Amino acid sequence: MKICFVLNDIATETSGTSVALMCMAHQRGHDVYAMGVGDFSFHHDAPISINATQVPKNTKTKSPAKYLEALQSNKARKKKIDSTALDVLFIRNNPTEEKGREWAEQAGVAFGRMIQQQDVLVLNDAYALSHAFIDKLYFEELPQEIKPDSIVTRDKEQLLDFWEKQNKKMVLKPLEGSGGQDVYLIDEHEKNVNQIIEHLSSQGYVIAQEFLPAVKDGDVRVLLLNGKVMEKDGEKAIIRRVAGEGEFRSNFKLGATADSSDLTPEMQRIVDLTAPKLIRDGLFFVGLDIVKDKLIEINVLSPGGMERFKDIGLPPFTDYVIEAIERKVEYKKQYKGQLSNRTLATMD
Repeated sequence: MKICFVLNDIATETSGTSVALMCMAHQRGHDVYAMGVGDFSFHHDAPISINATQVPKNTKTKSPAKYLEALQSNKARKKKIDSTALDVLFIRNNPTEEKGREWAEQAGVAFGRMIQQQDVLVLNDAYALSHAFIDKLYFEELPQEIKPDSIVTRDKEQLLDFWEKQNKKMVLKPLEGSGGQDVYLIDEHEKNVNQIIEHLSSQGYVIAQEFLPAVKDGDVRVLLLNGKVMEKDGEKAIIRRVAGEGEFRSNFKLGATADSSDLTPEMQRIVDLTAPKLIRDGLFFVGLDIVKDKLIEINVLSPGGMERFKDIGLPPFTDYVIEAIERKVEYKKQYKGQLSNRTLATMD
């Protein structure tokens, strides 16, 4: 299998979920390529080409960290490849991390759509990613039963009115953001509420969300594959993220720690109500962030957390993901154009 992973930038990539998946695909003997989101080239009379980087197949990489070291070293091979030679393009770049590179935000998905039209399997489905590109708005299409109360607007008066209705306790965050950046807990003691609203709304739309007291215990990241919770050897791909002392944001980038969690009936209810839409839309690999019985965020662009599984005694699950992709490539080969990319993307 020839598979190419789209990253923000190879030079700045860290040893997270994408690298762990690349390492596993490499260990399983596949032709694994990496590219930055700026490495596509369109030619009007030829298929899209890619300036790819490859760790030589005979390189032994015992861990994702060692794989990344090889990928970023001068031992890695740079080569221009024809996108139609690929079996799979796995879009893993995070647009919300493209500070100062606005041109890069939608490039991965846009070129992904074109490559998908060339009959290459694209994961997640590129048209689904286009639809869900602002994942906090995609989140709002899900059933209200599983979501906290919220409002999306740039209107300060509406945000203040929502605050009043929530007994002066709400969470404010940018509609397009990740990693807990610019996320505020606004309570009755907040003296700078007007300034915070003005700051956030000057950058774009703002989402105000009902504050969930259970967040004090952290949130739970549930990783889904083909609309189902990943499970291997009786273990489920679930990780609790516990915020640091004095912090309500449960983001690893902000110092949260990993802990184990069971899949509660409330979490399963959220999965059951979310899965039909994810499957219909062609979203292969998705992360759900849950606080007790409410879904607070959905990550369809570059869900992560797998690199933390070893900290809580879980299997890495990387082989589980790569095996699923291998099956899709085989289905595509056997059915010879009868299955759409969207169907293949979430087919077991």
